[in-house]
Amino acid sequence: MAISVSQVSPAASFALPLTVAEYFAGIGLVRMGLQSEGWRVTYANDISSKKYEMYRGFFPDNPSHYVIRDIFELDAGSIPAATLATCSFPCIDLSLAGNMSGIMDGSHSSAFWGFVKVLKAQARAAPPIVLVENVPGWLHSNGGKDFRVTVQALNELGYACDVFVLDALRFMPQSRLRVFLVGSIHPVSDNRSDLILSRPHSLMPKVLRKNIEANPDLHWFFNAIPEPPPLRADGLAGVVEKLPDDDSRWWSAFEVERHLQMMADIHKQRVEQLAAGRQTAYRTFFRRRREGVLRAEVRNDELAGCLRTAAGGSGKQFLIRAGRDKVRMRAMTAREYARLQGVPDHYAIAADGVQALTGFGDAVCVPAISWIARRVLTPLAARFNSVYAS
Repeated sequence: MAISVSQVSPAASFALPLTVAEYFAGIGLVRMGLQSEGWRVTYANDISSKKYEMYRGFFPDNPSHYVIRDIFELDAGSIPAATLATCSFPCIDLSLAGNMSGIMDGSHSSAFWGFVKVLKAQARAAPPIVLVENVPGWLHSNGGKDFRVTVQALNELGYACDVFVLDALRFMPQSRLRVFLVGSIHPVSDNRSDLILSRPHSLMPKVLRKNIEANPDLHWFFNAIPEPPPLRADGLAGVVEKLPDDDSRWWSAFEVERHLQMMADIHKQRVEQLAAGRQTAYRTFFRRRREGVLRAEVRNDELAGCLRTAAGGSGKQFLIRAGRDKVRMRAMTAREYARLQGVPDHYAIAADGVQALTGFGDAVCVPAISWIARRVLTPLAARFNSVYAS
């Protein structure tokens, strides 16, 4: 008989420890989101020493479990047992902002197969729960084939899979939609894909629905996940650092005018309207190349666009402060990026410049991970314990 989430209290006594092995750990924001819900990271891996510097800055008392190494070179036998494995594998080959080479042929996103290799080598010692996260392009890549082979690979290791989307905009003033795949070695609920399809649009958009409908032969299972919080409509002002007017990070009048001239009429008019207002307003913008011309494109709301890696420069997000006949511009700061990802100010940022912006741009939204832990992962662990105890 299937057990529903409502039959098990999240406060149940756990036989399974809430421990985590974190792959593609980056700067540690998955850990930050999970540990607020009682999960404890006992192992972390990433190939980037620069990201580790930021991770160590966030968690200075516990860096010894972080292994800086290519995931394909890990010794599975040396990895401690855990209840959950998280996998935020590189998105560049799946993202519309990347090269769309896919999970099979892409030199970055194919690192997912290193994760599969580790789980396979762990065999019966593999974590009973996995959480895989990536960009919406994962659903489109190679006509949906990349998403299918991902689920198929986990199925072959014994994991039934559930999937949903979650937007950071439900927690923070940043538009950041992500796909989350949950794998369970011990499913204790219905394995009918039509139950997954019954979810609200907030968790199950059309493109995800299409992917599930196209793959009824895969091994799915259903988690009863509640409706997430509503999308935010504002909040940018709350994350902006209030820099004084003489701060060197504000651009010169020449640079401001240069960017105004880079704007199409509709974007320039937005800025002019804000400047004419009696209150200070904030907007974000990106620089994009349109038909061979570099453009500055301004959002028409009090939100930030999706943070991205700033390594190449084009992914940087910029800020406009306008009102009382004045317009100021500058690049967003590392602390503003951190706040948009839900990182509290008491976490010290042990890097600056492109390194910090790239670290946050590649990371996850902390409160979104906390919500998943509270609403999905912890209840799933509790259900396992309920079955084992019966």
